[in-house]
Amino acid sequence: MKFSLIVCTYMRPQPLLDLLESVKLQTIYPDTILIIDGSCNQETEKALEKSSFDRLDYYKVSDEHRGLAKQRNYGIERVGDDIEIVCFLDDDTVLENDYFEQLIKTYQIHPEALGVGGYINNETKWDFVGNHYAAALNEFYFDGWKRKDGSRFVLRKKLGLDSDCPPGYSSLYSHGRSVGFLPPSDKTYKVEMLMGGVSSFKKELFSSIQFSTYFEGYGLYEDADFSLRASQLGQLYLNTAARLDHFHDASGRPNQFQYGKMVVRNGWYFWRTKNPQPNFKDQLKWHSISILLTLIRFSNTFTTAKKAEAFTEALGRTVGWWSLLIHKPKTNI
Repeated sequence: MKFSLIVCTYMRPQPLLDLLESVKLQTIYPDTILIIDGSCNQETEKALEKSSFDRLDYYKVSDEHRGLAKQRNYGIERVGDDIEIVCFLDDDTVLENDYFEQLIKTYQIHPEALGVGGYINNETKWDFVGNHYAAALNEFYFDGWKRKDGSRFVLRKKLGLDSDCPPGYSSLYSHGRSVGFLPPSDKTYKVEMLMGGVSSFKKELFSSIQFSTYFEGYGLYEDADFSLRASQLGQLYLNTAARLDHFHDASGRPNQFQYGKMVVRNGWYFWRTKNPQPNFKDQLKWHSISILLTLIRFSNTFTTAKKAEAFTEALGRTVGWWSLLIHKPKTNI
């Protein structure tokens, strides 16, 4: 199957080179690599000019195409007609050598698949405990594996606000557990959400839907929104054997106030895409969880080393929540 890789990048020349070096070592190599650069300087272009990567096409976009969703759509428009699969990777990831081989194999095993995601392997410590394990309150257990659960999920459990869906699915009150809560079992799981920076889709899908340009700039939740709409057209999978490392480079990210505001407003947009007419119980749970997470972030001002960041993000979340009373995002539903 012929496949292209699209990497949307912004002000991260060295992480991008690290990614491309790992692409060089792949057991199967992309038929084309499209670098869509929204940087405000020439550093990424200069770095690529000094390097050598086969089948790479570089595009520097103007202001009108800058932003993660817009850059992805820009790249999709430039994928060749003979390409069957379009892969997306964040510019601060590094692949294991058989990453693409595992992705393409998933499409061959599941020909009905519209999209297949890869697995981030360096963020969470998992332990295999087998079947019939009784997880403690501060643990998350799935398919024979356990991991430590974060304090916010522990509190949500105590308050009856935890997700009622498996990882990779969003409940009717949203705030679900991402595919990051799937264990490193080497299995392939059905999902309805994929992480955009470690995803792939059949090219035919883009004749029906595109990434929503509502998600400007950094694009928080744009991947969840797109994959959710894709899952309404066909099946998505997550292959935990297609592995990479994600290093969360700080450059190119929004400030903490804007991030906190986006968490709430973009989260509301995604929730209403999944559940456009929520009942009172679903509305109560969504708002309760949003407020709870804001309060937890305020409390981090006193419990973490990055006190200013925690306080600023909490302010952004607060402003984002109150803004919903005045001006709600307009969804496509």
